[in-house]
Amino acid sequence: MIRAVLFDMDGVLVDTEWFYNRRRVAYLETKGFTFDEIPDLSGSNEKAIWEYFVPDDPVRREELRLGYSAYQKDHPVPYEELLNRDAAPVMRALHERGVKLAIASSSYRELIDELVDIAGLGDVLDFTISGHECSAFKPDPEIYVRAMEALGVAPEESLVIEDSPLGIEAGRRAGARVLALRPHEGVVLDQSGADRIIGSLTEILDETEGVRLSEYR
Repeated sequence: MIRAVLFDMDGVLVDTEWFYNRRRVAYLETKGFTFDEIPDLSGSNEKAIWEYFVPDDPVRREELRLGYSAYQKDHPVPYEELLNRDAAPVMRALHERGVKLAIASSSYRELIDELVDIAGLGDVLDFTISGHECSAFKPDPEIYVRAMEALGVAPEESLVIEDSPLGIEAGRRAGARVLALRPHEGVVLDQSGADRIIGSLTEILDETEGVRLSEYR
């Protein structure tokens, strides 16, 4: 019986991966980098991304990372345009069934809070956590383990919704069943580690249709 659904954010609730890849390249081009094609770093964490671009110079890497932080503020994510339109209806349907809901994302806390506000999900979410609040990023399972503990559910009662291979591995290592949302066209992700690949968030409802409100009231 599924008692909780734990959502990744980027690539699941909001279609940001392609936007991040392009914004990052646009910034690096202002710093003298050139690209024959846009590197697809969908699902990577911040540390791994900057090591990819600058593997051998930690001082330069940190300069670029800090510069990109300022660039991001001038080029914010257009969340309203990129929001997965199934996210709010599906979450509300799950909430009505008595299923507990969480967001467990590697994004910064302020970005999670911004998404929750724009999507109008504050009244149905039971818990949110950022990877920056954990001791390790995905694929370490800590973020999902802590979310389950906060919700008071066991791994076998939990459903994780992911898109990236690192997130899928984190969910599996935490002991949960993992569904992978098929990515945006042009984004290539290995989702073979998931228990099931879905084309729409609405398919989550199939996994929880046996839940009865009375059991959790």
